Amino acid sequence: MDDYTSLGIIGLGAMGTPMAHRLLDAGRTVTITARRPRPDLVEAGAIWADTPRLLGASCDIVLLMLPDLPQVEEVLTGPDGLLADTNELLLLIGSTSSATGVRDLDRRLRERSGDRIRTVDCPVSGGEDGAAAGTLSIMLGGTEEDARYAAAALAPCGNPVHLGPLGAGQVAKACNQMVVAATILALGEASVLASRSGLDLARMWALLGGGYAGGTLLESRKEKIVTADYSPSGVAKYMTKDLAFATEIAGATDTNTALLPALSTAFGELVDQGHGEEDIAVTRKFIEDRSPR
Repeated sequence: MDDYTSLGIIGLGAMGTPMAHRLLDAGRTVTITARRPRPDLVEAGAIWADTPRLLGASCDIVLLMLPDLPQVEEVLTGPDGLLADTNELLLLIGSTSSATGVRDLDRRLRERSGDRIRTVDCPVSGGEDGAAAGTLSIMLGGTEEDARYAAAALAPCGNPVHLGPLGAGQVAKACNQMVVAATILALGEASVLASRSGLDLARMWALLGGGYAGGTLLESRKEKIVTADYSPSGVAKYMTKDLAFATEIAGATDTNTALLPALSTAFGELVDQGHGEEDIAVTRKFIEDRSPR
């Protein structure tokens, strides 16, 4: 297996599609499969496989950009599954998942395949904008050798960094999501406080963005928060899953967190109020609804 070997992608959603385009633009050989035809990607140079089985048979590395491990298991198994007709294969799991679950999946795959199937976890951060621009932060967990192959394969998509053994990427993503959750909730609360105090939100966030309150998340969600546009870029419901994984890690490491329980409760309430399919910027509306006037 060389550094620029054939790569397959399963999971051509909001993140997988722009990542596929970045790889194709870099001249990589990319094979795809999906439940529905993707003539746009084929026209861009991707090779179409009718089933995951056929994709796996033609690739050495497969990137799975799926929501979580149940969806990963679904494409792996069955007569047309990814593993039905596969020799040596490196799986890159881009899902935000349980670190324990990823390790368990790797153990089962190695036992079943005699170590022919290997795994690297590679969750990403940076959203759809980062995927399109090729500026994603890509968190790798796995052996040194496998992470090197993964980093070479994913380099056109952003900055892949090996953080430790298998599952390390998921731990890093959980930490990332804790910071994102805390920040977007603070932005929502602050926006309600400022708006109800008569401040111009656009002017305030333009000013505060130049100080310590500034950052990538404010820059990417500022307009949505100010205009109350909650059309999804990153849907809020996934944050509850991500924070649950962070809670699992806290338990495994005997860490008595102060902020994490409050974040989990707040996003659980937000989803229960029916905002789960909206953008995470909906924290502004969530706080407004909790504080009727």
